[in-house]
Amino acid sequence: MRVLDLLFGTRHSFLERSLFTTLEVGLRYFLFAGVAWILAYWLFRNRWFHRKIIPRFPASADVRREIGYSLLTLVIFGVMGAGTIAASRAGWTQMYWRISERGTGWFAGSIACAILVHDTYFYWTHRLMHHPRLFTLFHKVHHLSTNPSPWAAYSFAPAEAVVEAGIFPVVATLMPIHPLAFGLVMLWQILFNVAGHTGFEFHPTWLMRTPLRLILNTPTNHVMHHEKMRGNYGLYFNIWDRLMGTNHPDYESRFREVTSRRSSQTAA
Repeated sequence: MRVLDLLFGTRHSFLERSLFTTLEVGLRYFLFAGVAWILAYWLFRNRWFHRKIIPRFPASADVRREIGYSLLTLVIFGVMGAGTIAASRAGWTQMYWRISERGTGWFAGSIACAILVHDTYFYWTHRLMHHPRLFTLFHKVHHLSTNPSPWAAYSFAPAEAVVEAGIFPVVATLMPIHPLAFGLVMLWQILFNVAGHTGFEFHPTWLMRTPLRLILNTPTNHVMHHEKMRGNYGLYFNIWDRLMGTNHPDYESRFREVTSRRSSQTAA
């Protein structure tokens, strides 16, 4: 378990752990965003174009900007992650180090709980960052991507990157969680985050005819947030948006329009 020792062991300096964590987060980002980019923007660019929510591709300058800000985000995530591990090693959080301490049942349960906590944290911090007094400092950079690509997943201003990384100490403080369980939560996060920023909708049309529409978020929901600049604040789930009345009124009709397009439509 050499990798786990590098990330969570006690023999490394804060700088070393920050570097290891940055590399680990960066590997996940470039792997999943890169795969999504290759599939949706290169290999199947024409075949999938009818599912492109905004029927055009982002400019190269936008993609370069997204990657540039994401690189800065990776460093901030690395430092915040290393800080959370250091605080946990000092006994300031509820993070534990042996799965056997709480059993595999809680190990699995903690993943589900952390996902729910993260979804709640994201909704309310995201909505707060849309306040006019906070938007420019925190969230404007992310909204420069009005037609996002997979690389926009971590395209944050430094201030927003700190807020997003705040989930690390929040979860570790609120609940007992093993670092591997939290790592799996972050794996779920980057998968969902990249999918939401691909700009393509792959859910079936019938989703909006089932109760799942009340729970699951979709790429259409998040792309509309980038496009309209308001509403649709959720991450994994659509629960908070529905409870608080912040779904864009055209969300479900837009989803049906996108998923009903014929495959004969191709990219220019």
